[in-house]
Amino acid sequence: MFDTLTDSFTSAIKKIRFHDDEKALGKALLELKKSLLKSDVHHKVVKELIASVETKTKEKGIGKDQFLEAMSESLNTLLEVQGNQGFVFTSNPPTVILMTGLQGSGKTTTTGKLATYLKNRKKKVLVVAADLQRLAAVEQLRQITAQIEVELYADDISKDPVEVVTAALEHAKTNIYDVVLIDTAGRLAIDDELMGQLHDVKEAAQPHEIFYVADSMTGQDAVRTAQGFKEKIGIDGVILSKYDGDSKGGVALGIASQVHVPLRFIGAGEKMEDLEVFLPERIVNRLMGLGDIEGLAEKTAAVIDEKTAKDLTRKIKKGQFNFNDFLEQMESIKKMGSMKSIMGMIPGMGNMAKAIGDFDMENSQELKNIKAMVSSMTTKEREQPDLLNNSRKKRIAKGCGMDAVDVNRVLKQFKNASKMAKKFSGKKGMRDLQNMMQQQQGPGGMGALPR
Repeated sequence: MFDTLTDSFTSAIKKIRFHDDEKALGKALLELKKSLLKSDVHHKVVKELIASVETKTKEKGIGKDQFLEAMSESLNTLLEVQGNQGFVFTSNPPTVILMTGLQGSGKTTTTGKLATYLKNRKKKVLVVAADLQRLAAVEQLRQITAQIEVELYADDISKDPVEVVTAALEHAKTNIYDVVLIDTAGRLAIDDELMGQLHDVKEAAQPHEIFYVADSMTGQDAVRTAQGFKEKIGIDGVILSKYDGDSKGGVALGIASQVHVPLRFIGAGEKMEDLEVFLPERIVNRLMGLGDIEGLAEKTAAVIDEKTAKDLTRKIKKGQFNFNDFLEQMESIKKMGSMKSIMGMIPGMGNMAKAIGDFDMENSQELKNIKAMVSSMTTKEREQPDLLNNSRKKRIAKGCGMDAVDVNRVLKQFKNASKMAKKFSGKKGMRDLQNMMQQQQGPGGMGALPR
């Protein structure tokens, strides 16, 4: 999701070739400046960032490692606003959050994503449909909450959002909810009517925090609009939506440095699970092409419990990974979000994330075929793939509508994947895998950068 910025930084880093080479540093800074401006970063922010990187690099001694370290420190300083915090729970639930933003910013979808994030962390969530301006808003939220299995509070009769919010909060207190997310109305632009209504809803809800959903696709407009909401209604955090689109990435740097409101989450995909906490250090690592292993571990922990993970590791090490395990892992991975987002968190896999693009596991014909094939197996065959002789394969092929050749191909791939997983399991295996990835990328690849 940071493709343009990451490419910019990679290109700038390659300009530094020799120690104490001020000419090379000048070329790298010029390359970085051009790339940041092209990525829709405000010119004042670019000027400050370039100055900071130059000063810190010279202090450390000019070189590629020092330039990389200086850039990392400068970006962290820029993006760090009030600790960024993620989601903060009140000591006396429910925690009430007012979701605000312009029409078309992805506010309603983001509300569903935030509800999913909280639900996956074992929180009881109530979503309130208080956007009574847009005709389809309540229905859209009804479909989203049904999909993620979270309760919706909606009033199909009332036309007063204050009345709806007041009743919803009473319902939340009576039924002991952990979090209440209030989806409010938006407009195509900031106007007095919108701000007046939001002010009334804010007074009725007395929210613990107000989140502003900014459309990353709008670039500097998102920064200006966020500033307008901050001045007129007050906002405690920003969620960047549509960060997987054609966004150039500069909006994140702009909001942090110009609006001075903490970025709290990033929406990077169409799935309800595609919402990530904005943690500057991790985001900077991804900008530099170094991945985000901690973020990946947290995503995994949210959908796979520790016991299941240990059992799976044991099976892989013993070469006992079967088709039941495969199906379970596919379901778990779907809950973690888009494949592109997951791959982007693995060090050295940035290029593969680009190649995967918008690959959707839900609609992949190949995975649908595999599921149909596994469904045609007996319980024993799923648990012991080695039992599959020619007659069994023919029966499975007939049952799932595939050719016997395709069934053989899938089984061979599964067997090879199991062997590979066994080979690279454990610490030594992971080191071997990392070395292999770096060799494939070559000395100039991001995987070879110092850490």
